[in-house]
Amino acid sequence: QVQVVESGGGLVQPGGSLTLSCTASGSISSLNSMGWHRQVPGKQRELVASIASTGTTNYGDSVKGRFTVYRNNAKNTAYLQMNSLKSEDTAVYYCNAVTVRRGIPQSNWGQGTQVTVSS
Repeated sequence: QVQVVESGGGLVQPGGSLTLSCTASGSISSLNSMGWHRQVPGKQRELVASIASTGTTNYGDSVKGRFTVYRNNAKNTAYLQMNSLKSEDTAVYYCNAVTVRRGIPQSNWGQGTQVTVSS
């Protein structure tokens, strides 16, 4: 079993910053990509940012230039630094960690953390 736990959500004013953390633990033989997705009620979950084990990153168009994803492989932890936050960034942010077990990739999701951008 793999557990994925996010932290760092909260209320922030427009233009402010927030950093989310995501740690994967449990039976992990190989941890590949880690990523952040977000979802608002009535809409599909969308990719915010992801980072491969090699460090290669990928960002959603709406956050490019404002958000930065990075990771600490020794701690199985990924971070999402969010700057210049806008009201439209308000959502539940979910972390996804892809592990490989017996050659089969498995997607593991956290429970989500709420980010609210409001004055």
